[in-house]
Amino acid sequence: MADQISMPSGMGGLTRYFDEFQSKIQLKPSHVIIIIVLFIAFEVGIKMM
Repeated sequence: MADQISMPSGMGGLTRYFDEFQSKIQLKPSHVIIIIVLFIAFEVGIKMM
């Protein structure tokens, strides 16, 4: 039979990174979508020149 690996109880070996680090820049998903759309529009505008 194969040897069983025992994991620490509770976390199962997983690290919770969001507890350790808080970014100074926090964007909402809608802001990211707007930035992407503006970038695409900028690229299309350059290609049409």
